[in-house]
Amino acid sequence: MKKILLLFVFVLCSFYGFSQNALYGVRAGYNISNLDFKPDPTGFENKHRNGFAIGFFGEYKLTNSLSIAPEIQFSAEGAKEESIRIDYIQLPIFFKFKLTDRFAVGLGPLASLKGHDYQDGLQNLAFSGLGGIEYLLSDEFFIDFRYSYGLTNIFDDETGLDAINTNMQIGVGLKF
Repeated sequence: MKKILLLFVFVLCSFYGFSQNALYGVRAGYNISNLDFKPDPTGFENKHRNGFAIGFFGEYKLTNSLSIAPEIQFSAEGAKEESIRIDYIQLPIFFKFKLTDRFAVGLGPLASLKGHDYQDGLQNLAFSGLGGIEYLLSDEFFIDFRYSYGLTNIFDDETGLDAINTNMQIGVGLKF
């Protein structure tokens, strides 16, 4: 019990220390996503899907020019074909490098958990690489552009299909 209490106090102190250099916020975005098949699919036309994303983030300053920004967001991705539309609950971890007072670039991993039918031939968990740019319009408002490229096959092994998710996202957000 003492070890758990000590760990709890340590975690609270860590949050307090990080909160001195922390921002929180919300962001929403417009998605343009598609699937990259290998080989090309037969039986349907592979067209992009337009969707949206919405989520919450925290941004913790590590140095004057480097910060880490974990998020949780909902993102509508996949392709236009109804059977391969995928809605995700995503956990991106963005490492942001501040180039100027208003402009930052970022890279990081992205884990996605499918948010609907789990027995549909699509993987329930997917991983991607994420890159993006951010421009601060004011101290609170920003616009950003992100691109994610899938690292895992979105189909279950039994289907015999191989495809990865790609997504461009144009977003706006508010930091507080």
